[in-house]
Amino acid sequence: MGGNQPRLLWDISELFTPPKVAKGWSLPPTDFATARTCESGHGRVEERSVTVSRLLADDTPWPYLAQVFKLERRWWDAFGEHVDVRYGVTSLPQEVAMPSRLLGIARSEWGIENSLHHRRDVTLHEDACQLRRGQAPHTNAALNNVVVSLVLSSGETNLAAVQRRFAYAFDRALARAAFTPV
Repeated sequence: MGGNQPRLLWDISELFTPPKVAKGWSLPPTDFATARTCESGHGRVEERSVTVSRLLADDTPWPYLAQVFKLERRWWDAFGEHVDVRYGVTSLPQEVAMPSRLLGIARSEWGIENSLHHRRDVTLHEDACQLRRGQAPHTNAALNNVVVSLVLSSGETNLAAVQRRFAYAFDRALARAAFTPV
């Protein structure tokens, strides 16, 4: 969950922030449930954890909200330790989606982010695009999806390398056309 719902984001982050407790007092009761995974590969060790709660389900105007969660990804590589924390909501009740299942769902969402959105945002510069009127942003996104699909269906996996080869071949074709007698 990004900053597009600041009040809900604040509520969730406050729920998962450990309260300061004075001596002689105990922590308030919670229903937190957590799942963790740890993997190593590609020159890094990565730990993922999700903590879920149903405490906000009845105290929010969001219809169908069943659980809120804190998703934390911590990894260590040659540059040190890195942490990424995200918060979210789900309509899936805990009986259907235990923390381990939510962690699996989040992992598959990261795969989508890395495969499609990263290609569109970084390689095709969609986030930097200045299209704002009418259907232009939607059309641009659809065309970018077509480009990514065509490249992947051809067996290529590196969109940036395909772009460089195409630009080189296109420039050569233009250069030949410019020097061809009419």
